[in-house]
Amino acid sequence: MINDHRLSTQIIIHALLLWASMGFLIPIGILVIRLSNREVQGRRLRIMFFIHAVTQIMSVILVTAGAVLSVKNFSNTFNNMHRRLGVALYGLVLLQALSGLLRPSRGGKTRSTWFYTHWLLGTTVSLLGIINVYTGLHAYLKRSSRNITPWVIFFTAEIVCIGFLYLFQDKWEYIQKQGTIRGSDQPTTTIQPTDNREVLAKQNKDSC
Repeated sequence: MINDHRLSTQIIIHALLLWASMGFLIPIGILVIRLSNREVQGRRLRIMFFIHAVTQIMSVILVTAGAVLSVKNFSNTFNNMHRRLGVALYGLVLLQALSGLLRPSRGGKTRSTWFYTHWLLGTTVSLLGIINVYTGLHAYLKRSSRNITPWVIFFTAEIVCIGFLYLFQDKWEYIQKQGTIRGSDQPTTTIQPTDNREVLAKQNKDSC
């Protein structure tokens, strides 16, 4: 049981930092950069990339603050899934940040390999981060015996919304095209009437 008010406050701060990082900023950054795939170039693409970079940098700062808080004030025996997964996640977050800094330019030979690695790391961090938020809530329940149901409902609703937006991005353009008759967007060719004298002259020439 958690009887120390100071310790309880530190646990809540730790939870908020890790939720903001793993449960919000990283998924939002993924949504934004996924949306930018439709942009070839221009101002909107630069803005989306900037938002992605800022959210990911902020997530690294927050997760680092949460990790420092945990090491300084909590037990570090790593005897449960939440703590072990947290250590693994912190390493993956730093690795993902490093891969972002080492991003090669488009058209380079290593660009495809980098893109796949960066995408795989980002997806792994996001999924494991979401799982670890749930394990953290469960650990808090065991230590405090306090009701966590509202937090579980809130976080689940948030993840469902983010997941829906993630899947909806691929379908939005397809949905928009459903109101268009197939072939109606193809350029039409207008046949101009031909002068009858030219036609008759050509026919007479061909008959000779």
